[in-house]
Amino acid sequence: MTPTSFLLTNVTVVDGTGADPVPGQAVVVEGRRIAWVGPAGDAPSTAAESVVDGGGRTLLPGLINCHVHLTHDGTPDLMAQVASDTIPVATLRAARAARVTLQSGVTTVRDCGAADGVAVELAKEIDRGMVPGPRVQAAGRVITMTGGHGHFIGREADGADEVRKATRAEIKGGAAVIKVMATGGVLTPGVSPTQTALLPEELAVVAQEAHNSGRRVTTHAIGRAGIANALQAGIDSIEHGFYLDDELLELAVDQGTFLVPTILAVTGIVRNGQAAGIPAWVVDKAEREAAQQRRSFAAAVASGMRIAAGTDAGTPFNQHGDLALELALMVDSGLTPMQTLVAATRSAAENLGLAHEIGTVQVGKLADLVLVDGDPLADISATGSVALVVKDGVVHRDELTGTGAAVPKAA
Repeated sequence: MTPTSFLLTNVTVVDGTGADPVPGQAVVVEGRRIAWVGPAGDAPSTAAESVVDGGGRTLLPGLINCHVHLTHDGTPDLMAQVASDTIPVATLRAARAARVTLQSGVTTVRDCGAADGVAVELAKEIDRGMVPGPRVQAAGRVITMTGGHGHFIGREADGADEVRKATRAEIKGGAAVIKVMATGGVLTPGVSPTQTALLPEELAVVAQEAHNSGRRVTTHAIGRAGIANALQAGIDSIEHGFYLDDELLELAVDQGTFLVPTILAVTGIVRNGQAAGIPAWVVDKAEREAAQQRRSFAAAVASGMRIAAGTDAGTPFNQHGDLALELALMVDSGLTPMQTLVAATRSAAENLGLAHEIGTVQVGKLADLVLVDGDPLADISATGSVALVVKDGVVHRDELTGTGAAVPKAA
């Protein structure tokens, strides 16, 4: 699909910067970019090929999910799915997840780990227009210690030299961001979520190589020691972060490190449990950590640590396209609705190193826009009531004229 030009009028703009909403606005899109933003009555009359009436709805920047796994689909037993999937099946699964995600109003994702180059290649084909989907910043294979968390979608490495080579290999393979494991996790058998994994000198090598190549680096880190190691190594963002304390939060704030909390991941496991087919060892670990995750997130919010939204979509009962559910949990856990919207737009773009292109409704930015029914500042769940999705200036969902397809449901 080729971008054209259009005028979207009669909308309330929440621009992603944290500024107050502005009613009665209009936005002109020309090609891939936002060309004009201002009062609807002042909109250029000849700039657009068509006019779309937003009906007073709320216009947001395209939403951003900083933690997904496109090759997984929320199955109760993720390990079994990984073991049985062929590369073609995983690729089809990822393409379907990408379409669902885009239809939900999420125009950019960071895929935090997939085997066999699937997410890396899918990102390229989405950019080329072969398949619909959000912009994908793909990590490729995660870097983990031998037998460490995520080894089934990872590259195992031990010692600074092996870890350096593994990082360079992922960069060579096309990874746009590097993902490394600083601790154990819930979804890998035989490891504790709080155990320390790669050592400080190994994590420092990953950060050095990623930064040397102009890439950012993020880490799965649950236990305190692993979080401390990651912060000391200069990792850019912490995924999950269950055991942040005052000392670590002070360091994170000083360094500008992001937290991607993924509250929905543990919540989905605990809510559904063994009765829904989740392995007992997964449920046991999730139940032990759920309360601590909420406490840690609340402390991070109070400290002023930078927060970026992410769901860990693809983990058990954690569906692609459900970012709105994560945003509701973030509000329940201490963020205001406006802070939460910023976490899913401008801050998320900063976390991905893409704030110069996306994350806010501003002239010159890429035209990634989502129009929602209701007021998400009064009720954050309105982010799930999507009427229009624009990515790169192309309309991918349109419920205003009755021509758009409903959001497909994951199987």
